[in-house]
Amino acid sequence: MKKIFLLLFLVVAGASAAQAQRSQIVKDTLRSNILGEGVPYNVYLPAGFNADSGQKYPVIYLLHGLYGMQEDWQERGRMKDVADLLAASGEIGPVVIIMPCAGHEDVHNVQNGYFNMPGRSYEDFFFQELLPQAEEKYHCIGDKAHRAVMGLSMGGGGSTVYCQRHPDMFSSCYAMSAWLDQEGERDYVGDKEKDKLYIVAKSVHDHSALEFVDKADEKTIQDLKSVAWFFDCGDDDYLLKLSVALHFSMMGKGIRNELRVRDGAHTWEYWHTALYQSLPFAWRNFGK
Repeated sequence: MKKIFLLLFLVVAGASAAQAQRSQIVKDTLRSNILGEGVPYNVYLPAGFNADSGQKYPVIYLLHGLYGMQEDWQERGRMKDVADLLAASGEIGPVVIIMPCAGHEDVHNVQNGYFNMPGRSYEDFFFQELLPQAEEKYHCIGDKAHRAVMGLSMGGGGSTVYCQRHPDMFSSCYAMSAWLDQEGERDYVGDKEKDKLYIVAKSVHDHSALEFVDKADEKTIQDLKSVAWFFDCGDDDYLLKLSVALHFSMMGKGIRNELRVRDGAHTWEYWHTALYQSLPFAWRNFGK
């Protein structure tokens, strides 16, 4: 009987050790005092992650788009598969990737967006609650040199504006198919002042990444130069002109940035492939 228990113990211990050596996606929720609700987020933990080892990790914030939630990058973008392949090939090292929820597929009735809006201060939540608490819990280094942000569409615009408004917080920004400004009104249902899609579209216009650069003073320009910028958009994407416009506006101010226009549209096929460039880009710029 003792031999059987010993065998079972060794099997369980071996399985636990093997699990610790593999990367994993952890589902978590943060109770926000600012938003007055629990906010779910997913976390990619690299192979060998050990909370008791004392090791600290760089961190990437990976933001979803309109109609999306925290599950999208894994379920639709297959980010874990990409991150594991890049780690195996040596293109990235051990990194924590945090995927927060900032919306819902019902965009007319549930508020989406990464900015502060009437009755919903998401940007305050992100910087005052999510960032410090998640980084402490998942053993992130927690400084500008080892923190990056990236995202698609609404999340690409959110990433860009976060780096514009908080350049002291991020080493790099990789914006995919970024929603950087809003021209005219989005479709809305009923009273546009109550429709959630109208509110988020207005917030994008109010936080225009293009206008921010146009109005930037010399100090702001110098601060923006401390961030590594990359804009990636498909040649058939309806938002392409915004990335192109921001690229040239920033270049005109002496703010170096990369622009890539690849074959593709506003699709998950495009954003999945973008991960093969965006994750190594963030990794190369850590520590600078």
